[in-house]
Amino acid sequence: MGPGKHYNTVTYPVPYDKAFIDSIMSTHKDVMRKSTQSFVEKVKKRFAQIQKITGLIHTTAETLLFNASLISHLAQQNFDAVLTDPMVPTGSLIARKLGLPTVNLLRGIPCSLDMKAAGCPSPPSFVPRFFTGYTDKMNFKQRAFNTLIALLEPLMCRLLYWHFDHLAYQFLGEEVGIAEVLSDSAIWLLRSDFALEFPRPLMPNIILVGGINCNVRNPLPEDLESWVSGEHGFVVFTLGTMISDMPEEITAIFLEAFRQIPQKVIWRYTGSITGGVPENVKIMKWVPQNDLLAHPGARAFITHAGSHGLFEGICHAVPMLMVPISGDQPDNAQRLASKGAGVVLDILSITTESLLKGLNDIIKDPRYKENMLRLSSLHKDRPVEPLDLSVHWTEFVMRHKGAKHLKAAVHDLNWFQYYCLDVIVLLATVVLVFVMLTVKCLKLCFSRLSRKRKQD
Repeated sequence: MGPGKHYNTVTYPVPYDKAFIDSIMSTHKDVMRKSTQSFVEKVKKRFAQIQKITGLIHTTAETLLFNASLISHLAQQNFDAVLTDPMVPTGSLIARKLGLPTVNLLRGIPCSLDMKAAGCPSPPSFVPRFFTGYTDKMNFKQRAFNTLIALLEPLMCRLLYWHFDHLAYQFLGEEVGIAEVLSDSAIWLLRSDFALEFPRPLMPNIILVGGINCNVRNPLPEDLESWVSGEHGFVVFTLGTMISDMPEEITAIFLEAFRQIPQKVIWRYTGSITGGVPENVKIMKWVPQNDLLAHPGARAFITHAGSHGLFEGICHAVPMLMVPISGDQPDNAQRLASKGAGVVLDILSITTESLLKGLNDIIKDPRYKENMLRLSSLHKDRPVEPLDLSVHWTEFVMRHKGAKHLKAAVHDLNWFQYYCLDVIVLLATVVLVFVMLTVKCLKLCFSRLSRKRKQD
């Protein structure tokens, strides 16, 4: 990124190079590769990959936080607020250091730390947890497992953020954890929308801005417009910027399936391809994804179900064939599939036949398009556009130095008070005393009555 009209870009040195980044990005390719390793070996390998990724995140955070000249430079700018993604809470720590209100823009945190920090109720009876793949309508077994996940979430958060808890103490010089730092946030801009998400309670400082990246259609370049035109339409295929390469056998499956459909396919891909590419397939290192999806000729969208692409597809009402890889993608895919607007395929078991069937289903079966049109209509029927809403609340925080009036008193309560356990103990004690007194009185009455009868 270079200098922009309305922003300045500041860079800082990091103790690694692009080759190291590429080696980490290549781990996503391993996720798609079928393995004959044992379960234990797979877990060990996956754990090593996670350690490598978290190590990169921690190193990057430390390099920024302890760059004294950069922090000093930021302090001298007299900013009004900090806009950050708290998934990696570096920005939140800097905001607290500089005494600035925070506006969070995020999709979500896997251990629900965002909801906890915002004081938002999350009953496991109807709020499905990350990675479960459940809907809001769960049977007993699913509710039991969902509750177990909810009980384990604090432990998951400790594992995910223990290093940042330590960094918070070093950087801020106070005994404070990441959960407490995030609870100071003024506004949470959540990239979500109830047209897609299952209904759940939210706090007043949580603003839904799902679809913030959905823009009006710009004309395609002439050469691309000429290529996509045709009676059968075209398919957009991209697995996001995180997937730059795929195993050869997976690539061959996609190419063979594309060879058998009449639609043209625009594939964003930077990896190597062995063998010939079908005439109806155009491979590009970058594609104008939003403009392609907004094109009237778009028939289907093959995606990894990342939130940005998902909302662009919903905005432009394009049925999706979803191949989730990691993170929140399986949950995103499950939500869209539950609305009848897409099909989900497992990357590890995908075949040419299953891919063909999925594509033909969403292209030829009118129910998918109808459901997507209904979903898109719900998503776009709102009084304020997500981008305008985000700008309003960011400026609101800047004008009022925060949004303390929107923060619930839940942050002032401990867990005993939050669940009213003290009240329950008091009421239980009163009931118990009343029952004991009643029993005592009845025993006394029966005893006297019994003695009187004996005397008679």
